[in-house]
Amino acid sequence: MVDMIKPAGLVFDRNLALELVRVTEAAALAASHWMGLGKKNEADGAAVEAMRLAFDTVQISGTVVIGEGEMDEAPMLFIGEKVGYGGPPMDIAVDPLEGTTLTAKGGPNAMAVVALAEHGNFLHAPDIYMEKIAVGGGLPEDVVNLDSTVHANLHSLAQAKRCAVSDLVACILDRDRHKELIAKTREAGARIMLISDGDVAGVLATSQPASGVDIYMGSGGAPEGVLSAAALRCIGGQMQGRLMYEDETQVKRALEMGVTDPNKIYTVSEMAKGDVMFAATGVTEGAMLRGVRRFGHGAITHSVVMRSKSGTVRYIEAHHNFGTKTWVKS
Repeated sequence: MVDMIKPAGLVFDRNLALELVRVTEAAALAASHWMGLGKKNEADGAAVEAMRLAFDTVQISGTVVIGEGEMDEAPMLFIGEKVGYGGPPMDIAVDPLEGTTLTAKGGPNAMAVVALAEHGNFLHAPDIYMEKIAVGGGLPEDVVNLDSTVHANLHSLAQAKRCAVSDLVACILDRDRHKELIAKTREAGARIMLISDGDVAGVLATSQPASGVDIYMGSGGAPEGVLSAAALRCIGGQMQGRLMYEDETQVKRALEMGVTDPNKIYTVSEMAKGDVMFAATGVTEGAMLRGVRRFGHGAITHSVVMRSKSGTVRYIEAHHNFGTKTWVKS
């Protein structure tokens, strides 16, 4: 009998995918204790602390490049912090609780998110706004563009999908800064799904046929833009992002972080290059992930983990016993 030789790194890659899920599970479980209690800072703090502790078990030499802010602003998971207990050098993008307000109010689509890539493959985006547009997979290249008008983008997308503009649903954050965007979308004839928070979930919805969302438009956090791009690299879809600056200080900060052209439009592959892994665990109920279900001294979590190299998307349901987890409040 001939022994089957497994390719080098295959076992490690699969183990690493599971370890990333454990990291997002830890954050989601910790945050779920605060769901609906109206305390978004406490929910976020619990998620950050649990995620940071869980990273100590991951076999990487990681550097946080998208995190909770600068070292003097965040006690942990700050930009530049080293995580993991040793292994290949990796860049880490995290949002321990995407949707702090959603969690506090018990709203949909809050989740814990982590993305991982080889060193130097994530856009080091400062914590400022980013203009974004995203659509799902299976469409012609550059079917939408940030430099095109809302009317042109919607008509181009409708043509590619062989439907009327009135059949399209655009997901947009419900913000005062989007009043003109909302008005122009309605003038073009498309329908709108307004969301209160959670633009990573909004971008991901474009890749999920069951969500009913065809396009995401508007501005949101640049770090969330990089996380969204990492997910689309794995699951399929198009996205463009352009950094938005309030003053010269923000431009200077972007240049210090490695941005060479402050006005550049970034594609998915430019925001998240190389072999990318992405993991997320639902905190509250959402279109892509179920929320944490707590019972007695345990809970059930629902997670997704995906990888750009293989194109594999795995959904994981896990049953947890709080009695064995030191980072979860029962």
